[in-house]
Amino acid sequence: MEENRNYLFWFFMVVLFFQGPGKEVQGLAINWGTQSSHPLPPNIVVRLLKDNGFNKVKLFEADPGAMKALGKSGIQVMVGIPNELLLPLASSPSNADAWVRQNVSNYVSKYGTDVRYVAVANEPFLADYKDKFVKTTLPALQNIQAALVKAGLAKKVKVTVPLNADVYKTDSGLPSGGNFRPDIHDLMISIIKFLRDNNGVLTINIYPFLSLYADPDFPKEYAFFNNSASPLQDGPITYTNVYDANFDTLVSALEKNGFGSMPVFIGEVGWPTDGDPNANANYAQRFNQGLLSRILQGKGTPKRPTLPDIYIFSLIDEDTKSTLPGNFERHWGIFHFDGTIKYNLDLGGGKPLVPAKGVHYLARQWCVMSPQASLSGPNLTSGISYACQYADCTSLGNGSTCGNLDPRKNASYAFNMYYQAMNQRKDSCNFAGLSAITTIDPSQQPCRFEIMIDLGKHELPPSRSVSSSPAATRINNVVAAASSFIPALLLLCCVF
Repeated sequence: MEENRNYLFWFFMVVLFFQGPGKEVQGLAINWGTQSSHPLPPNIVVRLLKDNGFNKVKLFEADPGAMKALGKSGIQVMVGIPNELLLPLASSPSNADAWVRQNVSNYVSKYGTDVRYVAVANEPFLADYKDKFVKTTLPALQNIQAALVKAGLAKKVKVTVPLNADVYKTDSGLPSGGNFRPDIHDLMISIIKFLRDNNGVLTINIYPFLSLYADPDFPKEYAFFNNSASPLQDGPITYTNVYDANFDTLVSALEKNGFGSMPVFIGEVGWPTDGDPNANANYAQRFNQGLLSRILQGKGTPKRPTLPDIYIFSLIDEDTKSTLPGNFERHWGIFHFDGTIKYNLDLGGGKPLVPAKGVHYLARQWCVMSPQASLSGPNLTSGISYACQYADCTSLGNGSTCGNLDPRKNASYAFNMYYQAMNQRKDSCNFAGLSAITTIDPSQQPCRFEIMIDLGKHELPPSRSVSSSPAATRINNVVAAASSFIPALLLLCCVF
């Protein structure tokens, strides 16, 4: 008996040595969007996730290639249902049954995909949607839950609804004044109660960058975790950054309505690297490193000290996303579209980011403005416009990475993006005699002249294309969600 006790003592000592005292390592979670003209093959993306320690991923739809590649990967999956499907799913339980059968049961049983959550809708109550999804979100949620039960999956697969932070507000200008928007208050209570009763979670998307983008008077430093901004005092609680203040505004809203212990995930949070003066690699590195440090420390917010699941937005850039919210929408990735590293991040213990492996590219050549072509030529402007109509030129905007190019290089960038988007087709570098092909890299830091992924050298499954983030201009809604406590803040700190 004594020998057994000694054995158990040393066993638990070894466990503690390897796990650390009293803290469970949750791993890292991230969003994987698939809106790309030249997507990374799913198997390469899954390896990228694993190489960088991401063991949870959120998909915006049940993309077949992604769902198959995630099978038996050890990565837990939250799979989304696009807003466009809410009406048919709300209208018919049999439609919900079919969706679960095709997009959950199928991948769980055939491929071993570890589906843990179904995200019903994506920010369906944005004010810009004008109540379009108000009547269908809850019924769709109820039918999907019933379908999961019917399929025998409900014990493992839970439901959630990812919401924008504009579903709550504060009239006092402080997090403690948080409550749900009056126009959807009763609906929010019904959804939260349903989620609670079925062991689901509430998912909220928080974007400090959008607070800065939407309001020129927003104190820039307050958007970051490690900052020099003056704090916001809310009774005994001190808020040093907008993320904490925003999240705790939600917690206050939950407490006011009898859901103080409701579990909450952060479905999207991150910082873009291009498409706006405040969207740059330095700011993105600063914000995301601060976010990662909190995750690794297991640090929550003042009202919720326990760290929730936090899905970083996003893994890779997506060059076909809608730019209605802003040009930055295509540049949220911590990696470029091809899985190359944008900036350094410490993933814990000094572990750096690891780039994608096994990526095949088109030929090392670019389409540029011909040295003999004149900048005063009558076809130059129309040629640039045509190129940017069919390719991604968002990096050419004011304050963007390619915003300071001279006129000749500006035209070259547009021509090359079109040339690459067309898979370097011979006739795609022919802008009325204004262009020529070169093997000399025209990139000019920080501006990258891309070479696209060679889709012909990768086996890519068919992919259904759905916007990975609502295309509606959600910027106005962010002001209501995040800057509702800014008036009090502006009394306390300088405006940067």
